[in-house]
Amino acid sequence: MASTVQIPLVGGTADGETVTVELDSNGRPPLTHHHLGPAGLAEAQIYELESDDQHGSPWVYAWRGPAV
Repeated sequence: MASTVQIPLVGGTADGETVTVELDSNGRPPLTHHHLGPAGLAEAQIYELESDDQHGSPWVYAWRGPAV
């Protein structure tokens, strides 16, 4: 069974939410997260993995903009 971790989303429409993602074989989460909007992929927002040394969490997903 794969390990999972909860990572907060920072910025954009999903600011303050968290997502649960699977870690790869090296213990790292995916580099990006596509947060779906009410209309699915048509309103998806792209979040990119960043280190988060300031808030005690190893990672955050930072908002980069709409997927389309």
